[in-house]
Amino acid sequence: MPVQYPFAAVVGCDLDAGLDDMGLALVLTTISPEIGGVLVRGEKGTAKSTTVRGLAAVLPPIDVVAGDRFSSDPRDRAPLSPDGPFAADAPVETRPVRLVELPVGATEDRVIGSLHLERALSAGQVEYEPGLLARAHRGILYVDEVNLLHDHLVDLLLDAAAMGRVSVERDGVSVEHAARFVLIGTMNPEEGELRPQLLDRFGLTVEVAAPRDAALRAEVVRRRMAYDADPDDFAAAYADAEAALTARVVAAQELVGQVELTDSALLAIAELCAAFDVDGLRADIVTARAAVAHAAWEGRDRVTREDVRRAATLSLPHRRRRNPFDAPGLDEDLLDDLLGDDEPEGPDPDGPDDDPEPPGGGQDPVDQPASAEDGPEPSGGGTPAPTTERAGAPYRARLLTVRGLGAGTAGRRSRAVTASGRRTGAAPLGSGGGLHLVETLRTAAGRQAGRDRVDARVALRPGDLRGAVREGREANLVLFCVDASGSMAARKRMGQVKTAVLSLLLDAYRRRDKVGLITFRGDRADLALPPTRSVDVAARRLEELPAGGRTPLAEGLLEAAHVLDRERRRDPRLRPLLVVVTDGRATGGPDAVARSRQAAAYVASLGITSVVVDGESGPLRLGLAVALAEHLGAEHLPVAEVSAEVLTGVARSARGGRAA
Repeated sequence: MPVQYPFAAVVGCDLDAGLDDMGLALVLTTISPEIGGVLVRGEKGTAKSTTVRGLAAVLPPIDVVAGDRFSSDPRDRAPLSPDGPFAADAPVETRPVRLVELPVGATEDRVIGSLHLERALSAGQVEYEPGLLARAHRGILYVDEVNLLHDHLVDLLLDAAAMGRVSVERDGVSVEHAARFVLIGTMNPEEGELRPQLLDRFGLTVEVAAPRDAALRAEVVRRRMAYDADPDDFAAAYADAEAALTARVVAAQELVGQVELTDSALLAIAELCAAFDVDGLRADIVTARAAVAHAAWEGRDRVTREDVRRAATLSLPHRRRRNPFDAPGLDEDLLDDLLGDDEPEGPDPDGPDDDPEPPGGGQDPVDQPASAEDGPEPSGGGTPAPTTERAGAPYRARLLTVRGLGAGTAGRRSRAVTASGRRTGAAPLGSGGGLHLVETLRTAAGRQAGRDRVDARVALRPGDLRGAVREGREANLVLFCVDASGSMAARKRMGQVKTAVLSLLLDAYRRRDKVGLITFRGDRADLALPPTRSVDVAARRLEELPAGGRTPLAEGLLEAAHVLDRERRRDPRLRPLLVVVTDGRATGGPDAVARSRQAAAYVASLGITSVVVDGESGPLRLGLAVALAEHLGAEHLPVAEVSAEVLTGVARSARGGRAA
């Protein structure tokens, strides 16, 4: 087995210099697993996985009942283990804490366990085969790229972590076993976010980024190269530091139950959570547990102001978000003001050090947003300069789907054959829908002639196995092709368009889609955002989008076709949905109208599901977007009807008219 990169060797996990946020959060949740785990968010290449994998090595070993598949604690008088009960003098073995990694593509059966197929089919015995949660009991369950894990699995993990047990009721199996583990998830926000409801379920969250200091970066490279050259010698060099970490964790685990959380400290935590406007009371509970664990880590038997502060910086930032496009964070100046001091102190002899507020209410005039009422500034030659309209508050958008039945990654948009969902049939096992026992036995029953049978039992062969075919929903690639020309900027039309696109982006976020953004204006089309699962970035690019100039509609459509062709080659299962946002005018270059029709016909020939969101408004309309939709074979959707509430209102009016 290869030597693991030491936890103490990760820059930021130096015990003498003090742990950084990531190292501290990981240590605190191992001292007090009731905190609820850690979510580590950061760009790729920031040692997230390396740090988590090194954590298990510094944790003290545990005693387990020998032979028990569920790692029961010998000191537990009534362990929740299907392998029990155990005798009082049952043998005990000591082993290291396990780090169990859960693959993103794991099935629910693999996670919680299921019927042991081999025993059931060969001997007719109903026996439970434990899953990854059973193996992770009293250890660490690590999910890399947790944001790509299907929501129902994340819910299952978080429920098990909160309850401390798993109940399995399926395929004739009824089992309950203990599952107390430290849940750690890592993710790159560029690949998409977790839903706010799931984000809140993680006890602590930290943001990591590569250091910008050249000396620190050089030290990271130096250590990594030394490890790659000789892992054994490198690990030996950090053996003492690892032992010191282990000793301190052991001491903190023994002390944590004796730490006093005073009424004043608890009140301070409650005031913080109320002041930062977090939802529910989970933040209060997690912050209190983290503060107690931090006090134990520092060797104190009483929670102090510093313990509350450190706990709050880890437990509150991700709970302050109000919509998916808000960046997580915490105003630490406000945090310090709310906490105050443990004891009154005299005035600072050096006087106040607060910076005077800059003109303009504290906002640098250079960074002040342009008013939506400001008109275009004239530039050289009298040509209007591009303007930047801001989007309004997003609303709930109507559901746009891809035609037909797909087979892509599970999501919430278009119909598809998936591993979970409504059972619609059966197919040879391997379709991903789980074993279909009735269809397996029915298939085998028709093939019994010529088979050796024992005691009149049905003789099964591998070819008899049938899996359930299930229909659910898939995620899609939603490519926005947005007209940013002067005609769209007229009469503040772009603000309405941006609000509609922002609402559709929010819908894509909730449905776990991949999104891309193409803009066209002047004489060219630009891929403003290559397809990604980070709709936050798409929202920022949309907000910064200027408008003005001619309308190169053909260039926009051809660029969309090029991007979709490239993405289809990368992932043929990811079906695209093209959303063209325009008023349908084509004024860019010679023969603009004819070229736009040819481009639309070409896109239509690719068989891509398209929607034209018509940005034209006002009493006088040319209907050019309607014609474009006909050439594309696309649905035509006026921008005012993107809202799901508008669609509901139309349906209600239609029903009312029929009733009358």
